[in-house]
Amino acid sequence: LAATALANMYAKCRRPGDARRVFDRMPVRDRVAWNALVAGYARNGLAGAAMEMVVRMQEEDGERPDSVTLVSVLPACADAQALRACREVHGFAVRAGFDELVNVSTAILDVYCKCGAVEVARAVFDRMPGKNSVSWNAMIKGYAENGDATEALALFKRMVGEGVDVTDVSVLAALHACGELGYLDEGRRVHELLMRIGLESNVSVMNALITMYSKCKRTDLAAQVFDEVRYKTRISWNAMILGCTQNGRSEDAVRLFSRMQLKNVKPDSFTLVSVIPALADISDPLQARWIHGYSIRMHLDQDVYVLTALIDMYAKCGRVSIARSLFKSARERHVITWNAMIHGYGSHGFGKVAVELFEEMKSSGRVPNETTFLSVLSACSHAGLVDEGRKYFSSMNEDYGLEPGMEHYGTMVDLLGRAGKLDEAWSFIQKMPVDPGISVYGAMLGACKLHKNVELAEESAQRIFELGPDEGVYHVLLANIYANASMWKDVARVRTAMEKKGLQKTPGWSIVQLKNEIHTFYSGSTNHQQAKDIYARLAKLIEEIKAVGYVPDTDSIHDVEDDVKAQLLNTHSEKLAIAYGLIRTSPGTTIQIKKNLRVCNDCHNATKLISLVTGREIIMRDIQRFHHFKDGKCSCGDYW
Repeated sequence: LAATALANMYAKCRRPGDARRVFDRMPVRDRVAWNALVAGYARNGLAGAAMEMVVRMQEEDGERPDSVTLVSVLPACADAQALRACREVHGFAVRAGFDELVNVSTAILDVYCKCGAVEVARAVFDRMPGKNSVSWNAMIKGYAENGDATEALALFKRMVGEGVDVTDVSVLAALHACGELGYLDEGRRVHELLMRIGLESNVSVMNALITMYSKCKRTDLAAQVFDEVRYKTRISWNAMILGCTQNGRSEDAVRLFSRMQLKNVKPDSFTLVSVIPALADISDPLQARWIHGYSIRMHLDQDVYVLTALIDMYAKCGRVSIARSLFKSARERHVITWNAMIHGYGSHGFGKVAVELFEEMKSSGRVPNETTFLSVLSACSHAGLVDEGRKYFSSMNEDYGLEPGMEHYGTMVDLLGRAGKLDEAWSFIQKMPVDPGISVYGAMLGACKLHKNVELAEESAQRIFELGPDEGVYHVLLANIYANASMWKDVARVRTAMEKKGLQKTPGWSIVQLKNEIHTFYSGSTNHQQAKDIYARLAKLIEEIKAVGYVPDTDSIHDVEDDVKAQLLNTHSEKLAIAYGLIRTSPGTTIQIKKNLRVCNDCHNATKLISLVTGREIIMRDIQRFHHFKDGKCSCGDYW
């Protein structure tokens, strides 16, 4: 008995080797001693050794496992993902009658869940003659961790309805499920329940609540919960920063990160992976360099996830060469690292380089995933590499067994449509094995505008409207296609339909960041404090570029006289942002603009000439890609 207690003590002190030495010296070993060693091995992550001891106890000493043995070895089966061993233990439990014990059946269903066999776990759960809250928790958590949020939430509601004691484990799983499903009302009900049972002081539950509200796109409610957490952990800060980043509140995410530092909470790799995408969205190269330096000082720059986020950030800040330098310096390249670099090249129009990198990735033995193919297909689309795009789309399923998603189909339609192959794009849509979504028909509609195909535009738009889009962008696109074809009655009809549905045209804006200040411009806006200087500089710019051949492209503006058309074009948001950038920066400085819509033909032509007459490089990031304007040319080669 003393030797067993000693072996048990060593095991609990994370010294399984010493526990084994004590065990081996025992002159007589009973079932309790064997169980102590099985549990010790399992507790210390030595799953194989734990399972081996169960076999040896029967072979060497003829000791028959009891319920304690089973409950001890089952977690080891889970750690080793040993589904077959779990089935053997389950079979033994049934034959020995141990499955009638709630702790044994609960341990069995928990292992099945952790091995991904959720349906088998549910069968065990349903057959249990008696269930306690631990059984319910294990099954609900099993559903949540295996991606079946709907069933997790349904079982949680049943648990509450049957009056079973709810604990933090089931609440955490329910909040996770609500977040995954975007069920705000259900999430609020879980919030009310956890307050009633006194879990508001449980910081893990409150962190999960922050995440749930963030995933339901209510960062305001997430922020309320965050502010109410008295003792915030690093996980609390990380959850709130990530919530802001994922909901487009990039500046709030950066501010939170600054507050976190002021509170002397040490960031980890997850913190950086949460805040770096926010800085990528802001696209300020100075802030990008700062966070890069910070990650180096924190010795986190070689963490593969941090490094990948930095590569993606530099690419989105227009510094693709720095991104490539980081990529080359990586000691470890995960598939996501390759994806970030391939996508970075593609978004800057360097399609051939992206394709070369993709081929290098395959040669290195790294297996591409769905995101890799989406990145390389997008790169082919931006660069007009039609043959390569067709080849990679086929390879996705034929060579790697990956099923294309809706985004892959949409990108292929975009690739074919941009290249003017509208009939092939339409035929591609008709042959899709799944019902095309809005993104697929939207890509087709965009191609129809580019190549002035009214017939296919009407067909695409009709399919889109049947799917009920939340935004008016597709109505605006169709109206512009009709206007370009002088089909004014149809223009009026589409605009009336928009009004009836309460859909609004998305206002175009452009931002330029100077000395940590973000300046936002809308088309024709005059509310900037230096508006008079901006318009004066813009007027001078227009005269300068006219002298080198600029002619306003008025095709996109209708219902007004030609001189008014030119005036409207001259007040587009990107031109105002560029003019302000020229006023505020010294000669030779690169100007960087971010725009929320696709840059129009006129602004694209004008910006090329502005780069020529001013001797400036202008980097413009629109909704689709980057444009590098320099010496009168654009990196996209006028293909965008």
